Amino acid sequence: MTDSLTRVSTTTSAVLLATTAAARLTCADGTLLDRINDQLATLPVRDVQVVPPGAGLGADLRSVAKIARLSSGPVVVLPADLVAHTEALALLLEHPARDTGALVCFDVMAAPLRPPVQVERGRIVAAGSSFHEVPDANATFRGVLQAGEADLGTLADIAEELAELADTGKLGPVSPVEAVDLLLVGLVRSGVRVRAATLGPLHCDRITSQHSADAAVTRLAEVDETRVRLDTSVKSEDGFFATYFVSSWSRYLIRPAARLKLTPNAVTGISIGMAVLSAIWFSEGTRLSQIAGGLLLYLSFVLDCLDGQLARYTRTFSPLGAWVDGMADRFKEFVVYVGLAFGYTAGLGNPDGIWYLAAAAMILQVVRHSVDFSYSGAVADSGRIGAAWAKPRRSLLESADGGRYGVPRQGMLRLAQRMERESVTRYLKKMIVLPIGERWALIAITAAVFNARVTFLSLLAWGGVAALYQLAGRIARSSR
Repeated sequence: MTDSLTRVSTTTSAVLLATTAAARLTCADGTLLDRINDQLATLPVRDVQVVPPGAGLGADLRSVAKIARLSSGPVVVLPADLVAHTEALALLLEHPARDTGALVCFDVMAAPLRPPVQVERGRIVAAGSSFHEVPDANATFRGVLQAGEADLGTLADIAEELAELADTGKLGPVSPVEAVDLLLVGLVRSGVRVRAATLGPLHCDRITSQHSADAAVTRLAEVDETRVRLDTSVKSEDGFFATYFVSSWSRYLIRPAARLKLTPNAVTGISIGMAVLSAIWFSEGTRLSQIAGGLLLYLSFVLDCLDGQLARYTRTFSPLGAWVDGMADRFKEFVVYVGLAFGYTAGLGNPDGIWYLAAAAMILQVVRHSVDFSYSGAVADSGRIGAAWAKPRRSLLESADGGRYGVPRQGMLRLAQRMERESVTRYLKKMIVLPIGERWALIAITAAVFNARVTFLSLLAWGGVAALYQLAGRIARSSR
């Protein structure tokens, strides 16, 4: 599914903390500072502000605060003693949301330069430093933090507060090496939503010695960044049908499509054409035409997945592209419903209420999508209101994190989250809600093997169960 139209605007600013001696260690590209500076030049960064060694942690944090207040776009803060894949930095700097996020790795080997964090549902809910503990850590922070434009004021306030605490000795023996770690702690404890950008097989490590610098650079060469970029272009948390019957081979179309300079929106257009041809074949009403229609519908869905994969691979994004993709999905599905209804009438010579079934299936899908979008909008609105009015949820002076944020989970939510940990139950959970992959597979198979009446009855039965499941889940989450 496409997310794109044009490349992200290059308005991100970078604050490069060259405040440790390790930043001046050497590598093939000069110093580590030179290396990271050269990498930032290849990414959508407007300017790089280098903070040299100064009067201490407080001064460094005040420099970050000043830059955050003057910036008109996202600000990424990172240390100059970093050895990382360029693709790892791009996980934050080229993400379409341009939101607040941090690079993390799912390991539990916390160390002074790898502070512990707790990640839940793609969000960092607790972060640590030498002063702040995370009892239930399941990942480590790797030193790269980005603040979205909406959170720049909060970042500046936190940096100034931390600077004051550091100068007065209230944070204990913290040092300039922990500046980024402390900023992450502050953002998380202030209730800011911090996206966890996971490294996967990529590397991003802070360096303390020449030996570790040489070893880290050698490790970078062991990973094929191009292959990783291709792999991460394919959704890792997609539905069962999309994962095993589409993405397992559509990934091999991404590079050819990129070489042909096809845009994601062009692929979306081809997908629409396939769906219209599918509807035309369905409208013939013969068994052969039903099979042909089902095959074309499957290929249309393949292209529907490919446009999003191509968007992520080429990193060309825009809200218009996402809107076009969503509207195209609804149009394709409903035009196929019409084709099926016409074909059933043509094949039997008797409508037998088929149009009522088609209309009911359309209405059910509209209601289901309304539930999803209205809930997502309500969550976004409440998040904005909370960010504007809520006080920090935890004091920066608390040395122990105290566990998870929020109220205890309810039974239904605990069950759903337990299901997420097992691959079989995770896919069953995804299939229950009848996502677009399973829905189009259901249409294609039932139309090719049976007829449109069976297709619509199947959509109404499965879709009804899915609607009840979605409503129950939304109510449970809303009552947390």
